[in-house]
Amino acid sequence: MRTHVIASLALLSIAVHLALRLAGASAIAQEVPLLVVLGLGGTSIVVTLLRQALAGEFGADHLAGLSIVTAVVLHEYLAGTLVVLMLSGGQTLERFAVGRASSVLQALARRMPSIVHRRRDDRLEDVAIDEVIVGDTVVLFPHDACPVDGVVVDGHGVMDESYLTGEPFLMPKAPGSEVFSGAINGEQAMTVRATRLAADSRYARIVNVLRDSEQRRPTLRRLGDQLGAWYTPIAIAIAGSAWAWTGEPVRFLAVLVVATPCPLLIGIPVAIIGSISLAAKHGIVIRDPVALERIDTCRTIVLDKTGTLTYGKPALTERINVNGADDRRVLQLAASLERYSKHPLAAPIVDAAAREDIALVEPTEVRERPGRGLDGVVGGHRVRLAGARLAPADLPRHQGLECVVLIDDRYAATYRFRDAAREDSRPFVDHLGPRHRLARVLLVSGDREHEVRDLASRVGITEVYAAQTPEQKVAITESEVARAPTLFVGDGINDAPALVAATVGVAFGHQSDITSEAAGAVVMDTSLKRVDQLFHIARRMRRVALESAIGGMALSVLGMGAAAAGLLPPVSGAIAQEVIDLGAVLNALRAALPGGALSDY
Repeated sequence: MRTHVIASLALLSIAVHLALRLAGASAIAQEVPLLVVLGLGGTSIVVTLLRQALAGEFGADHLAGLSIVTAVVLHEYLAGTLVVLMLSGGQTLERFAVGRASSVLQALARRMPSIVHRRRDDRLEDVAIDEVIVGDTVVLFPHDACPVDGVVVDGHGVMDESYLTGEPFLMPKAPGSEVFSGAINGEQAMTVRATRLAADSRYARIVNVLRDSEQRRPTLRRLGDQLGAWYTPIAIAIAGSAWAWTGEPVRFLAVLVVATPCPLLIGIPVAIIGSISLAAKHGIVIRDPVALERIDTCRTIVLDKTGTLTYGKPALTERINVNGADDRRVLQLAASLERYSKHPLAAPIVDAAAREDIALVEPTEVRERPGRGLDGVVGGHRVRLAGARLAPADLPRHQGLECVVLIDDRYAATYRFRDAAREDSRPFVDHLGPRHRLARVLLVSGDREHEVRDLASRVGITEVYAAQTPEQKVAITESEVARAPTLFVGDGINDAPALVAATVGVAFGHQSDITSEAAGAVVMDTSLKRVDQLFHIARRMRRVALESAIGGMALSVLGMGAAAAGLLPPVSGAIAQEVIDLGAVLNALRAALPGGALSDY
């Protein structure tokens, strides 16, 4: 039976019981509504707790289960029903706080079609995606999701690859262009030749890594269970001693009823809900409330580069033309080809041509191979753009981003770029240790070594991992988690597996629904100050929750002493516990209030 149904039923039964008592009904009639709740809701709760105990899972709520059983045995039905109400009400609040959107894997699965339009012998047939083999040609209708990795063989158009880059870019495609599974086709139909099976595609690999990471995610004890680990044996010891000392089993029940750990079961979830509300007001969506409990315990932070510490928009800052090459002509040929590239440096080249009103030429051939750069035929010339390794040895090296342009196999130009670090990247990194007790800051990126190290030197990070795949990011994150609680901040779908593997994952920006699904928290407006605010909200939540829980438990211990001395019978003890609960909840509500500055850099 669902906890909210049990709580509602318990509340109703107590009201009916009190009405019958005031009306002078018989004792049996008064007990009937209470017995109904204990028989339905109480049994459901006790069975669930018993299963957890048999599985070796013990928590503070087992005290409440023991109270219910003892109340039934001693015929203290009202006290037992009050405990059912306290426990089910607390669990309902907890489930509300922990309620999440659809799972990561479901979000990923929604992107992929199950039926593919395959072309065979000049006819089109719809087949299951698993039937497509390497070499098959697949037709993408407008707005179709690409089912396989492949190469365009016919048609021109654009594809939305934001699921992979985290940026809302529409990438132009022409014959020879690579396409990736999961990308969304634009307005024009295109024909693609499959280069990998669907099960071997880049998209499938990311799904598999994400699934593995989710299954291996470490299970950490919740804040309430940590406190309950010592509170529970103390309560049982007091209750048992009272029974043994007086010989009255009702004393055992009275102590347990007062000991029911509702400051843990209700106070902490209320503080979490309040903090979720406060975070939302500052543009931070808390998807997994556990993140609020854990983030203040993190001692290592792993930061992605592009879009996290930088703005994610490189600008073309310098054009070095050689061998008499005409600057505008080189830019025209380069931009005409780069229109069909997904590389982060393509957009600034195209933007530079647009700013100078340079008309682009339609390429007749486009190829982009990993590690080989971009090449094609534009205006009758063979044009190639590749890494700086192809530049002459005597050209001074640039620590930032750069590429070279070759026209008809002759070196024509070097283009240099700069992806500006966010203005507050350095202050943010510098304050993590002194203000948030983060002992280590790592920069982990899929970009090239010299690009990543250049940024690291600008923002003050010494531990750098460059050219990392999603799988390698996961391995690094898991290694760090094994050493200390670790926070990962990233913004692309290739960060999703690492977000899941980390103790706490924070998605920076909301462009990628997959990344958002994988993260415990989502910073909506790509601001490092929001990440800092998340730290402060989580720390404040933990402090308020501890005040409510520990303060409530301290009052409960005093109540247990009174119950052990015979000053509080079971029903009075339950009422006293409700008063304690009210105080704990009122204090916990402070977590929703602004309460001073939420940033300190």
